[in-house]
Amino acid sequence: MLRENIADLMSFVVVAREGSFTRAAAQIGVSQSALSHAMRGLEARLGLRLLTRTTRRVTPTAEGTIVLERIAPRLAEIEEELAAILDRKDRPAGTIRITTSDYAADTVLWPKLAPVLREYPDLKVEIVADYGLTDIVAEKFDAGVRLGESIAEGMIAVRIGPDFRMLVVGAPDYVAQRGRPETPQDLTRHACINLRLPTHGGLYAWEFEKDSREFRVRVDGQLTFNSIGPVVEAAIAGYGLGYVPDGLVEGHIREGRLVSVLEDWSPPFPGYYLYYPHRRQASPAFAVILEALRYRE
Repeated sequence: MLRENIADLMSFVVVAREGSFTRAAAQIGVSQSALSHAMRGLEARLGLRLLTRTTRRVTPTAEGTIVLERIAPRLAEIEEELAAILDRKDRPAGTIRITTSDYAADTVLWPKLAPVLREYPDLKVEIVADYGLTDIVAEKFDAGVRLGESIAEGMIAVRIGPDFRMLVVGAPDYVAQRGRPETPQDLTRHACINLRLPTHGGLYAWEFEKDSREFRVRVDGQLTFNSIGPVVEAAIAGYGLGYVPDGLVEGHIREGRLVSVLEDWSPPFPGYYLYYPHRRQASPAFAVILEALRYRE
């Protein structure tokens, strides 16, 4: 019964408020005779006389006034909720899950996503810091962030960060006492702060290039970490040399807490990319995230 009455009740509200079948019919978009017929059918089904009809005006009866006062606000609420749902349909909403490294999260993702989250309060982002080559499909991530060389085949990759270099850095006192290495091989005689990465099968071998020659050096020292931030702090404290992204130590070098060595062995390389499966449908939320992160020189 509700299903067949709901449309006629909405029409009744318009008629009662307009006080005219002519004006109500024009507003609803039906003929006057069809609207009058619908109102008589509603009254017959309810067993109530809802409208008093005169040659000049249509007014609600006592029963019609009760229906108007009780039903009209509820119908208005339904319309408002439907309008809100339709309004949200094309707005960014929901959760986007991204796997990345802690350095990329701090220097690339967060600076770009912070203003986006303020602009779109219904948008949520979950950032999981992980140095492993996570299977983003199996682990239900929407996207991953890695260096270009680490992206699996079959993925769409969008550049989100500039080129950068990995630098060998140490505290000035440490370098003064132990000497400045001139070649990557000299690092084997230094205390070095290791980084353990699952993507490299254990301890990360420091990578260098000069004159089209590539070198990978296994280093040794007292300290090993599984994230890059503590490596910088240990180097500042004088525990040895660290191998870290240039953006993480530029300020420390500028202010004299660290010095850089072997710079001519550390050319720049392509930075971070956001990658995701070819078959992923671009939701409004994901499209906003992608556009915000896209690198523009």
